[in-house]
Amino acid sequence: MGIKQGLFDEYDYDIVDDFITHFSIMTYQMENIIIYSSKKEEYKNNIEELFRIAHNIKSAAGFLKIEPILKLAALLEEVLEEARELEGPSSDDFIDWLLAIKDQFERYKDDLENDAEEFSDLDPSIIKIPTNLEKK
Repeated sequence: MGIKQGLFDEYDYDIVDDFITHFSIMTYQMENIIIYSSKKEEYKNNIEELFRIAHNIKSAAGFLKIEPILKLAALLEEVLEEARELEGPSSDDFIDWLLAIKDQFERYKDDLENDAEEFSDLDPSIIKIPTNLEKK
């Protein structure tokens, strides 16, 4: 049994289907938001939007007990909490890290949609959180 079928067995079909749809939309939106966080004048709004996306993904994945997505969203939310205190723009290392997160979310989305037996391995570059989130 794959990941998606396991969720369908555990939860109402519409709830799982809505999660996958919204997760896909939020993941798709992330790339432009991340890239535009490199512009000082757009930094605050884009970091807030990324934080909102991370929080929504974390909440929904938590409800459905989808641990890999929950843990990644929680990590993202935690780092973005720190980034919210900065003036910006995002450093190149931070942008690269955020894009790696987005790519991992896309792999997880594909795993769900394709009813993979298990989630893809975590990209090891995600473990190395940039120490400098803001361009100096």
